[in-house]
Amino acid sequence: MNRARSWQLPAALAAVLAGAPISAQTTAPTPAPQPAPAPSPLNFSGLIFGSYNYQLPTTPSPLAGQTDNQFILDRAYLTFRMPAGDRTSIRITTDVYQTTEGTANAYTIRAKYAYLQYDQPKFANGASLLGRIGILHNVVIDHEENFWPRYISQTPVERAGYFASADMGLAGQLTLPNKMGEVYTTIVNGPGYTSRENNRFKDYAIRLSLTPLANNTDMPLLQTFTITAWGYKGATSSSFVNGGTGQVGAIGEALDRSRGGIFVGLRDPRLVLGGEFAQRHENGEQGANTVASPRTLTDVSGRLLSAYTVVRPFAFANASGKSPFGIVARYDAVKPSTSTSGYVAPPAPSTDNAYHLIIGGVFYDLSQKAQIALDYQESLASNNGVSLSPPAQSKGYFAHFVVNF
Repeated sequence: MNRARSWQLPAALAAVLAGAPISAQTTAPTPAPQPAPAPSPLNFSGLIFGSYNYQLPTTPSPLAGQTDNQFILDRAYLTFRMPAGDRTSIRITTDVYQTTEGTANAYTIRAKYAYLQYDQPKFANGASLLGRIGILHNVVIDHEENFWPRYISQTPVERAGYFASADMGLAGQLTLPNKMGEVYTTIVNGPGYTSRENNRFKDYAIRLSLTPLANNTDMPLLQTFTITAWGYKGATSSSFVNGGTGQVGAIGEALDRSRGGIFVGLRDPRLVLGGEFAQRHENGEQGANTVASPRTLTDVSGRLLSAYTVVRPFAFANASGKSPFGIVARYDAVKPSTSTSGYVAPPAPSTDNAYHLIIGGVFYDLSQKAQIALDYQESLASNNGVSLSPPAQSKGYFAHFVVNF
């Protein structure tokens, strides 16, 4: 009897356990919550734009049946940003472009921007200060690209050859309190980011941009109204800096290369307006720096006037204030030489090397990040004198595209 009871007790216990809920049989530990993955410190973005262009003849007798046209990738900018310690960061922007060098590659890559940036903590009044070293923005072109669409054409001063959009050197930027504007200064090599340093002189530049109506809520359309004044003091070496056989000696003085201008703009999603006046001054040389052909210094002054608009007319009638359709128009009047001096044979008073640029077209937003445009462009010159010649004459139809990512 005792043996039977001893056998029945484990059997009953097993039956009770078998009939109990599973949750009562096992108590699994609750897994610890997994921390969210840390965001990557690397910030990557890009900009790609290109076009198809159909060029029209600019001479009375072009070659029979010849019409130049091409598909082209104008630029591919890939930008990498990331922090590099407290208050320091880096930016590298690649520039993929159609090469003009004597190489077998149709496209090549170079650095457009590559700099270290230091950000000073904000001041009590809201102002902020930063410094940069490396290949960085030149004084005014990047600022004006906030108003004019770069994928359709370069800004007026860049297209007219005043200076490159980027260069190697130092820069500082002071952002004024209460959104009132900024001051930007640079010390750069001078030749631009597409070539290495070629002389011992440096170029100095400063830009002051003011937005006096930024805090005026009664007139939102004018909050982005901007007045910009800028100056650029540059210098290049003489062609006879090292002297040579038969020359009277080496020339160590600098040749002046100065620019300056005023820009006024308005940047609203519905309407963009821009107007610019700029001047340039160049020193040049004539002669062979010999006794028989002495070196003489020449002076050339030039001028640029530009006006443009980017408008979305249907956005004003739309309750949302948005419209994917827009119109773009621009006119540049460029005079590479408004006055000259020092030339052995100066140009006759009737000659003029002025030229104009006309751009007109429409655009459409494919999405928030992509846009296409159909436009006509012409750059046609008057009678060309000596000194600085305008670029090659051209006129044609374009189909542009741009995408940001």
